[in-house]
Amino acid sequence: MIRLLSPWWLLSLLPVLAVIGVYVWRQLHRRAFAVKFTNVDLLSSLVPKGIGVRRHVGAAAFLLSLLILSFGMARPSVDTKEPLERATIMLAIDVSLSMQATDVQPTRIEAAKSAANDFVKQLPASFNVGLVSFAKTASVLVSPTKERNSVLQAIDGLTLQESTATGEAVFTSLDAIRTVPADGADGPPPARIVLLSDGFRTAGRSLEDASAAASAANVPVSTIAFGTDEGVVRIGNTPQRVPVDRASLQKVAETTKGYFYEAASKEELKRVYTDMGSSIGYKTKPREITQWYLGAGFLMALLAGGLSLLWGSRLP
Repeated sequence: MIRLLSPWWLLSLLPVLAVIGVYVWRQLHRRAFAVKFTNVDLLSSLVPKGIGVRRHVGAAAFLLSLLILSFGMARPSVDTKEPLERATIMLAIDVSLSMQATDVQPTRIEAAKSAANDFVKQLPASFNVGLVSFAKTASVLVSPTKERNSVLQAIDGLTLQESTATGEAVFTSLDAIRTVPADGADGPPPARIVLLSDGFRTAGRSLEDASAAASAANVPVSTIAFGTDEGVVRIGNTPQRVPVDRASLQKVAETTKGYFYEAASKEELKRVYTDMGSSIGYKTKPREITQWYLGAGFLMALLAGGLSLLWGSRLP
């Protein structure tokens, strides 16, 4: 969508519209002026023959060039997305035993690995990416880095453990973000945490405390509730239902100004990551396109002059 950075310059349209109005008025009253000539033969010799409506083309092109240039003076721009400098994405993946449920084929954890790999590959090369896994505790498997292979290998090597320390995953991700070097810049890097979980917190610090810490650090946490309420795992010889804790994950996202998503299949999870990848780590910046309007106005002015010289031996 085109936006105007200096819209008050649109006032320059007023004199152009006035000129257009005068031109139209003159053409409508042309016949009235013509009948004042009593010598019809003289009138015929003064008016070029065979031009017809072509006499208006040069004038129309000239007036159109003025309109285009007036819009150009208002500095039109379009919104473009640019990667944030030093952008850091921490990917936190739940590796609790509930991730072995088969309600998502082939299992929740295998589907999560596949989608996470695709997500990491689609991020701009300038982004730092890190990986945290969490079960009873949370661990930084890969500190934020631009080197993708180490992250991809760590994702493929994820193994399941007992319990779910969702809050600890946020705290550990925040600690990892603080290790990103300043590289001469002021303040912490623009960072995001992407947290995928399929169950309820059973260990570690609370999600409320984690959300407060992320908000204080100005780090949004985008959460993905992965799986279905029909998921079942076998603990020992006992089948146990493992529904998804959507409410808690949504609250974390809302509190930290992140995004909340639900995914109930491998394909849905990949779509979530694709959507997320196009929105996190970027800033929207207006890109001025005034030169397009100036160029178009220049070409229209040249066209007006050329046609007027061709058909009327004069400039408009």
